[in-house]
Amino acid sequence: MTPADLYPGWGIRPVLFSAAGLPVPAYEVFVLLGLAAGALAFWRLRRGEPRMGEPTAIIAVAALAGGAAGAKLLEWAFNWPALARVDSLAALLAGRTVIGGFVGGSIAVVLVKRHYGIRERRGNLFAPAIALGLAVGRLGCFLRGCCYGRATSLPWGVDFGDHVMRHPTQLYESAFALLLFAALLRLRARVTTPGRLLTVFMVSYFAFRFAEEFLRAGDRVALGLTVYQFAALGALAYFVARDRLVLVRRTAEATEAS
Repeated sequence: MTPADLYPGWGIRPVLFSAAGLPVPAYEVFVLLGLAAGALAFWRLRRGEPRMGEPTAIIAVAALAGGAAGAKLLEWAFNWPALARVDSLAALLAGRTVIGGFVGGSIAVVLVKRHYGIRERRGNLFAPAIALGLAVGRLGCFLRGCCYGRATSLPWGVDFGDHVMRHPTQLYESAFALLLFAALLRLRARVTTPGRLLTVFMVSYFAFRFAEEFLRAGDRVALGLTVYQFAALGALAYFVARDRLVLVRRTAEATEAS
């Protein structure tokens, strides 16, 4: 049972407005706005780059599809006992995790690039776009009231509908992603290693998410940590190890060439 089931008015503004008698949900609107903002940022950044020979559009679609699948599958994996109590398709399809989205998108891109034999890394273009999309999309989470925080006495606490002032963790994450977007834009002029900015984004996000989980509401499964914190640690280990392996490979190739 979700907070929305217990409190019919749950959320800040789960429905933005009605059009022709149909409710327009805030979460879906801001997810679409986030995708549009990310696509626009990628297009603007790409304009100053050399023409790409690889099927960039296919890679982008693979990232979106893999991200959507990963976000849903990991959420099911983390909450599989609750699936037995689901009584509708809408409830089954509701809920997803950004952690799974990033992991699923990364796996999909790796598989597509391997299929096409692409070795060039274009993460320096994708990283700022992903950060901006996340910053916008999390506003939808805030309005719907998902991904909410634990109780707090801080003056900026928010009541999502149960008369408890909580950390607006969605806004924390949105602000962090926006700052990360600005930082990545500044770093882009100085970082020349292909794919390094995407690694910076992933490591920064998963480190932030691990820390943010201490403020989020949710069950602690072991060692005082949530299942999402364990997932964040696993993702951190993966992206750091992958970056080290790429660096070792490039160093070996440079040595052989000389």
